[in-house]
Amino acid sequence: MTLRDRPGSDEPGGAGRTVKRVSSTVVLLGVVSLLTDVSSEMVASVLPLYLTAAVGLSPVAYGFLDGMYQGVSAFLRIAGGYAGDRGGQPKWVAVLGYGASALSRIAMLVATGFAAITAVVTVDRLGKGLRTAPRDALIAEASDPKMLGRAFGVHRTLDTIGAAIGPLVAFALLAAVPGSYDSIWVVSFAFAVIGVAVLVLFVPNLRTAAGTARIGLRRAFRAVAGRSLRRPLLAAGVLGLLTVGDGFLYLALQERDDFAAVYFPLLYVGTNLVYLALAVPMGRLADRVGRARVLVAGHGALLAAYLLGALPTGGLGLTLAVLALLGVFYAATDGVLPALISRLVPDEARGSGIAAAQTVVALARFASSVVFGLLWSLQGPAWSLLLFAGLLLLAVPGVAWLLRGIDSTEVNA
Repeated sequence: MTLRDRPGSDEPGGAGRTVKRVSSTVVLLGVVSLLTDVSSEMVASVLPLYLTAAVGLSPVAYGFLDGMYQGVSAFLRIAGGYAGDRGGQPKWVAVLGYGASALSRIAMLVATGFAAITAVVTVDRLGKGLRTAPRDALIAEASDPKMLGRAFGVHRTLDTIGAAIGPLVAFALLAAVPGSYDSIWVVSFAFAVIGVAVLVLFVPNLRTAAGTARIGLRRAFRAVAGRSLRRPLLAAGVLGLLTVGDGFLYLALQERDDFAAVYFPLLYVGTNLVYLALAVPMGRLADRVGRARVLVAGHGALLAAYLLGALPTGGLGLTLAVLALLGVFYAATDGVLPALISRLVPDEARGSGIAAAQTVVALARFASSVVFGLLWSLQGPAWSLLLFAGLLLLAVPGVAWLLRGIDSTEVNA
C-alpha cells in the first residue's frame, strides 16, 4: 500500500503504468480508528454479557440499551457533518467526538445501575455521532474520486484491526482475572486517549471543499433532501430496520451452544478478522461493479447469518460460519455506504450527506434493537431471527430496485 498526500494525478510507475495510491491522511485516520476501536471493542465485546449476566438486565432492557448504543449517535451525526462542512475543517469536530468517547470509557468505573450505564453509553455514542461524518468527509476529500471504495476500504481495514485486537485484550484480562470488568474500562480508556493524541498531533488540518465555499444551513438541507439522496436514504432505512445488533446474535449463539462466558469476546474477533480480510477487496469490487450492488449483496450475507443463527442445534462449525457471514456483511456495507453517498451530493455538503445516511441507519437500528428485544422476550431468539430473515428476504429485491442505476447518477462525477 503506497501513500499520497492529496488527490491528483498518479505518478508514473514504470513503462506506461501508474501507481494507484491511498492518501497518507486516510492511513493516519485509520490509525486513529484502530486505537479507538481497540478501546471501543474491548467494551462492546463484553457489554452484552456484562449487562445480562452481571447487571441482570432482561432482554427487553438490553434491547433498549443496545438500541441506544446503535441509534443515539443519530442525534449528532447531522450536526457533526454540518459543523465540519460549515467551517471547512472537520478535523476539530472529529477531535471533540473522539474525546467524548474517550471520557465515557473511564466513566464506566462508577456506572453501576441501568440509568448510569445508559448515560455513559449515550455519551460514547454521541461522541461517535459527532466524529463519524467529519472523519469520512476528510477521507473523501483526501482521496481520488475513482478510488473512494478503496480508500474507505483501507480505512476500515485499519479500523477493523483495532476491532479484532480489542476483544482479544478483553479476553486476556477476563482470563487472567475472571470478572475483572474494571480493568477492561481502564485499559480501554488508555487506548482511547492515545487515539485522540494521534489525531491531534499527526493528522493534518485538511480544509475541505467547504472551506472555500461556506455552506449555509438552508443549502445543506437542500443538498441532503435533494432527489439524488432520496432513494439511497430510503434504502438505507429499510435495511437498517432489519439489521439485528451483533450483541443479540452473539447472545443467541451463546444461549444455543452454552460456551463459557470468558470466550464471549472471541465472537467479535471472528467477525472482525473476516471483515479485516475483506474490507479492501470489497471496496475495490464496489469501485468496479457498483457500490449499490455490493451494498445489497452484503445484506444477503446477513440474511444467511440469521438463518444459521436460528438453527436449533449448533456447534463450532456453524458458529464460525455465522461470524464469517457477519464479517462479509460489514465488509460489503460499512465503508461502501459512505463511498456511495459521498458522490451523490455537492462537495461542499459531503459531510452533511454522509451524516444524513448514517443518521437514517442509526435511527433504524435503534428501532430494530428495541423491537428485536421485545420479540426475544415473547418468542425467543430463534423465532425472532427467522422473522427478521423473512422480512429481509422480502426487502432485498425492493432495495435493489430502489438503487438501480444510482452509481451512474453521481453529482460530483
